[in-house]
Amino acid sequence: MPSEITNSEEFVRMSERASECRVKRLKDIVKLKLRTASRLYTIRLDPDKAAEVLKQVKCEVIEA
Repeated sequence: MPSEITNSEEFVRMSERASECRVKRLKDIVKLKLRTASRLYTIRLDPDKAAEVLKQVKCEVIEA
């Protein structure tokens, strides 16, 4: 089961351990999904905030 994160700073910290970050753009939100060795972490953000977070992510970004 994936775990949802609400804090964007925590999401960026977890990206150091992740192998990839998938981006799913919906109508009014953006879902970011971090794949680590043991778990999938997700966060839902508005498009402006998601763009800022994606600049800080420290793993490969894949647009889905």
